[in-house]
Amino acid sequence: MGQDLAQALLLAAGRGERMRPLTDHTPKPLLRVRHKPLLQWHLEALQRAGASRVIVNTAWLEEQFAQQPGPRWEAAPLPPVDIAYSREGRDFGGALETAGGIVRALPQLDPVFWVAAGDVFAPDFAFAAGDRARFAASSALAHIWLVPNPAHNPRGDFGLSGTGQALHVSAQDSAPRYTFSTIALYKHAFFADCGIAPGNPGGTKAPLAPLLRRGMDNGQVTATLYPGTWVDVGTPARLDELNSGD
Repeated sequence: MGQDLAQALLLAAGRGERMRPLTDHTPKPLLRVRHKPLLQWHLEALQRAGASRVIVNTAWLEEQFAQQPGPRWEAAPLPPVDIAYSREGRDFGGALETAGGIVRALPQLDPVFWVAAGDVFAPDFAFAAGDRARFAASSALAHIWLVPNPAHNPRGDFGLSGTGQALHVSAQDSAPRYTFSTIALYKHAFFADCGIAPGNPGGTKAPLAPLLRRGMDNGQVTATLYPGTWVDVGTPARLDELNSGD
C-alpha cells in the first residue's frame, strides 16, 4: 500500500432526506447506533484490519466531521488511523453522488481500496487483508459484498453466479438477486473509462450503479454473499429498531 495513500473511502456526503428531522441537524453517519456514531463502527473495523489512513467524503453539515471523528481515530492499543476529508460541500456546493465522490477522492486512494457507505450498520464485517490480497491478484476490477434482500428492497440489485461473478440481472428476470451492501473493493482501473478525470476537478455528479452494471457485463466484477448483520439505516424506524434493545 502507498505510504501516504488511504486504504479506504467512507461515504458520508449525503443529505439523508428519509432520516429527517434527525438529519436536519446531524449528518446521518454521525447518528448514534448502540451508543456509537454509525461511522465509528467502520473506523473501528478498519483499525482492526490494520488500515493506517482513511478518506471520508462529506457535504451535508460537513463541518461537524472536524470535531467527530476529527483528523484521527484512536483506540488503544491499536495504531491510530489518520482521517482525511474530501469536502464536496466546500468545493462544489453539494454531494457528487457515489461515483463522482469516489473519483474525486481517487488521487488520495491506494491502487486497491475499500469503499463503504457511512450509513450502513455491519458490526461484524472484517475489512480483511486476505480478501484485499486475493482481489489485488485477480483480474477483477471490483469486488462487491451482497446481502440477503431486506424488506425495503425485496427484488435486490444484482445476481451472483456459482463461480462468484456479479451479474447484471433485470428486475423483471426471475433469477435470484441480492442487495448491494455498499461495501466493496475497487482498483483505480475500474474508473478509468467513466468519463471523469481522476480528482473530478469539475465536480461532476455521477451514480455508481451504471458503472457496476457495465463492469458486470464485461465480466470485471466479482462478489461475495455476506451473511452477517447488515442494516441500511435509512429511516428513523430502522434506527429506533437497532437501538431498542441496546
